[in-house]
Amino acid sequence: MKLNVKNIRYLTSDDWRVLTATEMGSRNHEVVPTPLISQIAAIRSGTGVHKCISNLAKIGLIAKVRNAKYDGYRLTYGGLDYLAMHTHQKSSTVYSVGNQIGVGKESDIIVCASETGRQLVLKIHRLGRISFRTVKANRDYLRNRQGASWMYMSRLAALKEFEFMKALRAEGFPVPEPIGQNRHTVIMSLIDAFPMRQISKVGDPAGLYAELLSLIVRLAQHGLIHGDFNEFNILVEEREEKHGRLSLIPTIIDFPQMVSIDHENAEYYFDRDVACIKRFFDRRFGFTSDEPGPFFKDATRKIVKRLDVEVQASGFSKKMAKELEVYMKEHGIDGDAGDFEPGAEEDDNEQDDGVEDDDDGGVALQGGPVTEDTSGPIATPADEPPLTPQMTILDIRDNDPLPDLHDIKPPPPESTMTTKAAKKKAGWAI
Repeated sequence: MKLNVKNIRYLTSDDWRVLTATEMGSRNHEVVPTPLISQIAAIRSGTGVHKCISNLAKIGLIAKVRNAKYDGYRLTYGGLDYLAMHTHQKSSTVYSVGNQIGVGKESDIIVCASETGRQLVLKIHRLGRISFRTVKANRDYLRNRQGASWMYMSRLAALKEFEFMKALRAEGFPVPEPIGQNRHTVIMSLIDAFPMRQISKVGDPAGLYAELLSLIVRLAQHGLIHGDFNEFNILVEEREEKHGRLSLIPTIIDFPQMVSIDHENAEYYFDRDVACIKRFFDRRFGFTSDEPGPFFKDATRKIVKRLDVEVQASGFSKKMAKELEVYMKEHGIDGDAGDFEPGAEEDDNEQDDGVEDDDDGGVALQGGPVTEDTSGPIATPADEPPLTPQMTILDIRDNDPLPDLHDIKPPPPESTMTTKAAKKKAGWAI
């Protein structure tokens, strides 16, 4: 499913309370009972909760489960999207949302902007997307982990990525700047670069190759292994030096599968990262190094700093890491990104949480379509206006009067005249 924020401007404060109550109830219930939603929301009007539930269900933020044993609703990924975007907006992290610029196995990449017009990247983790396509193969897995657990896994993936990105950025690693994280979303800076898989030729493949392998070694010296270090997760930027020479600056992205050097399969993941780079440079650029390695034992002989320990101390615990690792291993997400091309069509049988998937090329918070369709990295030439002014802006601060849903679609006027009187007025009463 895509991020669809067309209706976010129409939600009232009571709607947000009911949506939040459904999310809170999802912690212990796959299907949250309607009385529990009413109790948590604590809306004074008795009929107000049911009215809000009806409004939220109509736009796909919550869904009624068929053949349920009791009256209740479940939170959809669309509802989780709205809650995350609402929080980002209140913290002044995100002001407008633009087009989707990438899609992965279990995530969506969307361009957005801050209040100052700075272009940012919104990454939405959607773990469970692949699982819905392989229900038969994962039947035992699905028995114990349903939709609510997939949302929990998506939260863990976003939290892990944000924490590792902060730690790596602080140590000077070439990673995007982490801006914010909430629920299953991460906001980061936009890198004006191309994925390495889209580059057909480079002037100095040996230099780029050496720099990438040095990054793998440097990560190991800081106690970390990327785990999916390949052409899909490396952005390459062209930067002009003082003497007119162009240098290629790599940037690493995608960290949910990152592991510690203390992991039982650490050497395997390290060797796989090295092999991915060697294989890509051989196939794409025709470059083969005459030197073996690097090797895991040599890379970890001198430890500079243990960032893996720092991240665990910051809040992403070993238990969380283990839960996420088990999920990713069972669903083949750790290191096989090449099986799913960005922009590839999704399975028709994919569960969509009941939300209509309008293919409008990207929607701003106010609901107006963003006309420019960007399927790759964003480039802003000097003769073209930046992407941010082309977005339709909506300010949804809590102190602004928000319209009620019935203000947008007013109910039909009630007739005060009886049928007999109407016939008589029309002149054809018997």
